[in-house]
Amino acid sequence: MRKEKKRKIHLICNAHLDPVWLWEWQEGLAETISTFRTAAELCENNDSFIFNHNESILYEWIQKYDPPLFKRIQKLVKAKKWHIMGGWFVQPDCNMPSGESFVRQILLGKAYFKTHFGVEPTTAINFDPFGHTRGLAQILAKSGYDSYLFGRPMPECKKLVAEDFIWVGYDGSEIMASRFKFPYNSPLGKARETITGRLKDTSDREVVALLWGVGNHGGGPSKFDLKNINKMIKEYEDGNIKHSTPEIYFKALNRMRDKLPKHKKDLNPWGVGCYTSMIRVKQKHRLLENEIYSLEKMASTAFYQGLMEYPYEQIKEALTDLMFAEFHDILPGSCIQPVEESSLRMLGHGLEIISRLKSQAFFALSCGQKAARSGEIPILVYNPHPFKVKQQVECEFNLADASFSDTFTQIEIFCGKKAVPCQVEQELSNCDMDWRKRVIFYVELEAGQMNRFDCRMKMLPSKPLPLLKKLNGRISFKTKQLEVVINSKTGLVDKYKVDGVNYLSKNAFEPVVMHDNADCWEQISKSFSKVVGRFKPMSKDAGTRFSGIETGKLDSVRIIEDGPVRSVIETVFSYGNSFICQHYKLPKSGTEIEVETRVYWNEKNRMLKLSVPTIGQDCDYLGQVAYGVGELPCNGDEAVAQKWVSVISKSKNSALTCI
Repeated sequence: MRKEKKRKIHLICNAHLDPVWLWEWQEGLAETISTFRTAAELCENNDSFIFNHNESILYEWIQKYDPPLFKRIQKLVKAKKWHIMGGWFVQPDCNMPSGESFVRQILLGKAYFKTHFGVEPTTAINFDPFGHTRGLAQILAKSGYDSYLFGRPMPECKKLVAEDFIWVGYDGSEIMASRFKFPYNSPLGKARETITGRLKDTSDREVVALLWGVGNHGGGPSKFDLKNINKMIKEYEDGNIKHSTPEIYFKALNRMRDKLPKHKKDLNPWGVGCYTSMIRVKQKHRLLENEIYSLEKMASTAFYQGLMEYPYEQIKEALTDLMFAEFHDILPGSCIQPVEESSLRMLGHGLEIISRLKSQAFFALSCGQKAARSGEIPILVYNPHPFKVKQQVECEFNLADASFSDTFTQIEIFCGKKAVPCQVEQELSNCDMDWRKRVIFYVELEAGQMNRFDCRMKMLPSKPLPLLKKLNGRISFKTKQLEVVINSKTGLVDKYKVDGVNYLSKNAFEPVVMHDNADCWEQISKSFSKVVGRFKPMSKDAGTRFSGIETGKLDSVRIIEDGPVRSVIETVFSYGNSFICQHYKLPKSGTEIEVETRVYWNEKNRMLKLSVPTIGQDCDYLGQVAYGVGELPCNGDEAVAQKWVSVISKSKNSALTCI
């Protein structure tokens, strides 16, 4: 008997259904209904055929918009003719969501399938996402999965230790993983030819999963294709070939587990451009993530103190907004503009829900506070973390009455009897009166509780002028720990010293314009490295007009705030038809500086980067990934991380981190 006859071929029929991509969700819904109807009919009329499908959101759509079809699918699942695979809410991007978000994708999906179908998949699948963080291995292993089936990055983009391997997480967790021969679909009417070709391409694999079915826009199996494949199964002589599921495939592969090599890295990169576009969606996604998980801590505390009911259903509604926004053609930015706009609305919907609930929890946790003394205004700050936090706090409030005189009301802030560093900065409004106050103060917040500060008012003849000055073409900011030098000609940071050690080269935080193209995935190269221009400070005339000033002239690099808490330097830049207003917020205590870059972007086929040149040659580049710290490339290739990246020198025992 030839070796080929030992092969076990598992045909996994699926219908890759992007709920949105080059179409909006309504069209995705219509295609889901059509595809599921076709698949159900074929399952009912073919003894050996098995249809596989995953995302719970699509089943929820069927449950809502076609209840009779939903009941048919329930019967087919019970009869093992229709296989619930994967078990997640959607196929999300597999790099940008936090570890907690991946867990919620699994929890929402698994809970739905357990409730309505009585099943719990043990093989996770992500056929279409554009790479996979190593943190997933740990998450999957601890979520009841023993295996993972994926397609990208393809072999020509990333060579792995093998196509079948043991994927090892940061904590040592292990699952079997298998990269199928990409893509996951087959052209309509050509499934048999497609499978025949993939059999040749995978001839070195004794056990192999071959995917087929029409997609991306849905379709799945067709009667013609299924008829041809069933005929092929009868005629195939070089091994055992059958309709199958991911779980059955990995059960067969498990017999070879001891022979599988181990992979202790991520599964990247592919489509590095996905992590550079649609910044508004990415920002709102991260904001909603942070807000949900912050609210959950606040609401849990308020619930256990008997102050409010836990808002489970409302949080779940906002969470489903977040989960859908993590879909692999939304969060990476590979969808059309109407989908981007609807996704922003959806994220805004989630943020509004969480904002209202957060206010409810905040006021519940604020109960029992003593009334403010006459002439004082209280400020309450809740720290949801289980540890103390030192930070600057910014807030606004009204004085008892407005003043239209030239006097200025200074604010002093106390924590109990102790004064804390505080300064008054320009409020968000431009009303010409002394009434609305914006205060910034530096404090240490107690863990997991409400912190109270009391404001007292002090009248001054006028607002204090900044003490920090330009000198010899430089703005030199210095404290006991920190020294920052900003070049008043370039508007860039020339020095960032902590405890006498400089961490940055000259021209730091420079907005740099790179060559780009219309391929939102960037499927060819791994980097955007061709510099085509740089933003420069505007002339006095142009900068003054940009700033909305009609009389006099302003420097384009200027000190706009200075006080006991921090100094703020503003630079206005231009390039082509685009403009930037950049603020450097420099603390009087600590070493964490903030760079706020407000961009008015009007360029085509161009990408904007913020250049932060570091000092040191022996450095490693690390970043936060799902429940772990990942090593990022130091060769200029694009890389994706989450809330922070860091350049670390082990020899000097130092690190520069961007949060």
